[in-house]
Order: sequence, then C-alpha cells, then structure tokens
Amino acid sequence: MKRGIKSKLVTIGIILAIILISFFSLSKPKSELTDADIAKCIGEKSILYVQLGCSHCKAQEDLFGDNLQYLNIIDCFYENEKCQDITATPTWRINNKNIVGELSIEELRSLTRC
Repeated sequence: MKRGIKSKLVTIGIILAIILISFFSLSKPKSELTDADIAKCIGEKSILYVQLGCSHCKAQEDLFGDNLQYLNIIDCFYENEKCQDITATPTWRINNKNIVGELSIEELRSLTRC
C-alpha cells in the first residue's frame, strides 16, 4: 500500500513540476527590445524637427544618446523649406500630427506604438 501511495505522489509531483516549468517558461517575454531597437522604431514612425541653437532640441536629442543616429531628424536651420508648417522646435511629427515640445521616450513609444 505504501508503495502505491509513494508512486502516486511521485507521479503527481512530476506533473506539477512540468506544469510549473511550462508556466514560467511561457510567461517570460521572448525578447526584450534594446534601446537601439526602440530608437529605430521611433525613427521609422516619426520625424523630429529641431533647430540649431535650440536648448530644448538638444535636450530631446540627448535622451537618445548613441541611438540618436536612428531618428529621422530635420534641422530647420539648414532645411527651412521642409519646416514650413513647424511653428516651434522641437516638434515631433507622428501620424501626420505635429506635437510641440520635449517628449519622454515612454511618451514616444506610446505615440508611435513601439
């Protein structure tokens, strides 16, 4: 009788272990986005309008650090013809809407769905 109970307990223990391992392996995210991946996504879905000498523009760019290269940036000082509807900088164009001011990376991720 003891042998039968031990056998059932071992079987139940193995089944529970398999269930727990499966649950924890499936609940972990498959891959985390890197900062570069996020910047690339934001760059693909937006345009950042800046202007030489703009301190808020510099602060906005500094948020991205080494990943600034992935953003789609237009400097209105040098490319004024592309900035006809830009009233202030920094301005983000996302989904054909202009959003004036500095935005956090979290706000940009939300707006671009990155």
